Amino acid sequence: MGRLFLRLLINTLALWLTTLILASHVDVVPFAPGGTLEFIITLVLVAVIFGLVNGIIGGIVRVVAFPLYILTLGLVALVVNGLMLLLVAWISTLIGFGLTIENFWWGVLGALLLGVFSWLIGILLRPFTGKTR
Repeated sequence: MGRLFLRLLINTLALWLTTLILASHVDVVPFAPGGTLEFIITLVLVAVIFGLVNGIIGGIVRVVAFPLYILTLGLVALVVNGLMLLLVAWISTLIGFGLTIENFWWGVLGALLLGVFSWLIGILLRPFTGKTR
């Protein structure tokens, strides 16, 4: 259970860093007007939605699109991850808060940055996950 919360923390931090860099194109809309606590709760909830979408739907899409991954040497992963991030934005706006993305290409760039940041944060927090190389 500790790894789950650590993974959630990693995704939340990566999402926050992504929205800081792409501030005018990828943004987080808090669920209530307020301060820092509402913003942090919104980031955590969007990270939970991202984890669910990436785990359930992303796994299915990756299996179905496996021949495209082979043909494009993995470059189609950028498009798939961008679409997953757009799906997270759509689901979170249906709930009434969450992620807003300007268009598809900003979604692809946001997914790329999100992946890089979560990889880097995961490397920094590796001693806490219990995983060794």
